[in-house]
Amino acid sequence: MSSDDGRICSGARAIITGCRLVAAVPFRNIQDAGVLKRQVPGRQPMRIPDRYRLNASKCNLPLRWRLSQEAIILVVAAAVFVVAGGTLSGFLTAENLVAIVRSVSVLGILALGMAVVIIGRGIDLSAVAIMAMSVAWYLELLNGGTSDAAAFASVLAGVLAIGAINGFLVAYAEVPAIFVTLASGSFVFDYVRSQGISQDAVSVTHGLWLERLGSTRFFDVPVEVFIFGALGVLTFVFLRYTKWGRYVYYAGDNPVGARNIGIPVRPVLVLQYVISALLAFVAGLLTAASLHSINTRIVNSTLLYDIILVAVIGGIGLSGGRGGVRNVLVGAALIGVLLNAMTIIDIPLLYQNLIKAAILLGAIVADGIINPRDEQTAQQGDI
Repeated sequence: MSSDDGRICSGARAIITGCRLVAAVPFRNIQDAGVLKRQVPGRQPMRIPDRYRLNASKCNLPLRWRLSQEAIILVVAAAVFVVAGGTLSGFLTAENLVAIVRSVSVLGILALGMAVVIIGRGIDLSAVAIMAMSVAWYLELLNGGTSDAAAFASVLAGVLAIGAINGFLVAYAEVPAIFVTLASGSFVFDYVRSQGISQDAVSVTHGLWLERLGSTRFFDVPVEVFIFGALGVLTFVFLRYTKWGRYVYYAGDNPVGARNIGIPVRPVLVLQYVISALLAFVAGLLTAASLHSINTRIVNSTLLYDIILVAVIGGIGLSGGRGGVRNVLVGAALIGVLLNAMTIIDIPLLYQNLIKAAILLGAIVADGIINPRDEQTAQQGDI
């Protein structure tokens, strides 16, 4: 067995295939991917229970399904783009295409943070609240005379604190992530709205760096697109090539098994929510730079569902341990084009939300079929 198929860590043996941690057993020798031997003379080999055995066909099947799902969504996105371009007046204009990539950029940055959390078997319902309220508080501090450096440092510290608190409550208090982040998002919105800002919409101060950032373009492409691309590359490198990024996959796939082989599952969970909060803050800054203001009423919009929809429809499994940046790009492309086309058609917002809800429900059902939880993945740590 190669080093990629199994690793020894903290006295335990982990059977790892691809990004799936299949089992963690406290033995030192594995032979033929199914026989377990203790290092005790005179004892017969012990058989690994079926649920711990390395099953290549089972591990490979979700990968093929995942690739097929990405390909299907990519084809659908291309088809919607072609049909909309051929039938809708103004869809292919430069202004509209810029609007699409701009909206996809902010949505994609939020989805990157959500993807990291979902891969780690969690969910972050506070992302939109952190995005809107942190930037609104920052702008309000500036309007009140606080220096830029002090205001930015204060808000950044608050964002990091909220992310760390979310992660701590999920990892150490073992409160389900869906309740923790729902409560923290509500707290952030209510506290900042009542104590930090005086109105729903806060404008960008004239001459502020955000104003210049919003008007910056390279080759007639808004700077948000390049920032989204850079953050996508950084997230990809983190998940694919760093130790802690791999820990996110292992902890998301099987938190109990990951803990048994010595992976610091709880610190990994805290890190996930801190990353999500930081990316939400960046998305809020870009929104304010583009619109020259931030409206806190966006917290009560359907943006949060759009973020989850991008992640799930792109192929990131809600069961944890699966997916990546590529899934976010595919999902963001489809949703961005679809929302823009529905807006040009002038479909009422109520029916747009109904269509998105139906797509999200279908994506969740499909995810449950494609990525079912087995005995190993159905462990403590569910969202």
